[in-house]
Amino acid sequence: MATPFTRVYRPLWRIITTTTTALNKVMRNVSSTRQQWSAQNVKTAGVASPWALHGAVCLQRLPVVSQDRSPIEEEFMELMHQMELERSLLSDHELRLLEDAARMSRKQEEDYDSDEEEEDYRDKEIVTAQDLEDIWEQKLKQYQPAPRSHGVDEKGVSSSERCLAESLILLVKKDVGSEKLWLLPQIQWQTGETLRQTAERALASLPGADLKATFLGNAPCGFYKYKYPKDIQKEGSVGAKVFFFKAVLSCHKHLLLENNSFAWVKKDELQDFLKPEYLKQVRRFIMAL
Repeated sequence: MATPFTRVYRPLWRIITTTTTALNKVMRNVSSTRQQWSAQNVKTAGVASPWALHGAVCLQRLPVVSQDRSPIEEEFMELMHQMELERSLLSDHELRLLEDAARMSRKQEEDYDSDEEEEDYRDKEIVTAQDLEDIWEQKLKQYQPAPRSHGVDEKGVSSSERCLAESLILLVKKDVGSEKLWLLPQIQWQTGETLRQTAERALASLPGADLKATFLGNAPCGFYKYKYPKDIQKEGSVGAKVFFFKAVLSCHKHLLLENNSFAWVKKDELQDFLKPEYLKQVRRFIMAL
């Protein structure tokens, strides 16, 4: 005869037993799946990727001087100066000029009292506003503004000192199979380094160039994938996947790099150097500053 205790707890015990059996079955399935994944990952890791990873750097030399004003900008600037002159109040220097003129006028009057005038300037060196203007005029004659051009041929692309009013981008000529192509500086990734470190190494490995750059972030700004020529694909590599990083030229020694290996070009000149598909990807992250 079943007691009240048995009638209450026997169904509960059956539920617990059934649930435990189901959980054990699920855990066995999860363990089996995990072992299959591990075996698959080990198998995949043993197979070399047919794509070679490259890190590339988009190095920009920012404008050094302001751009020349257009005729419309010149006219607008003259208009604004005229409006400012007509609506402005007298400056402290202009008020001082009027004060000096009034003092000189009082000295020429018959009832001028020199003792009263000298009380205000006793033990002080009197420097008039006109004296200050003469000093400023001498300093202005000694001032030599920085040149807007370093005498570099604007058509020659080997120097970073060309087109000082515009942003320039560094290109290098690389051997891709039997072709020589203009590309952004790039180099193949090595095990143990990040892609940004690869891009930094690509810049540091350029022959004959001592370039110091500031990289803008750790994440790539662009991506490009291309296939190698058929003679290279036979070696087991299908092509390359290139990850671009942006950098700004911060310091460099003025070196005329080889014109046939390096080029500093403007954004609107890229089409004369880069292949159409490569240019399409590069234009996505290059800004004409």
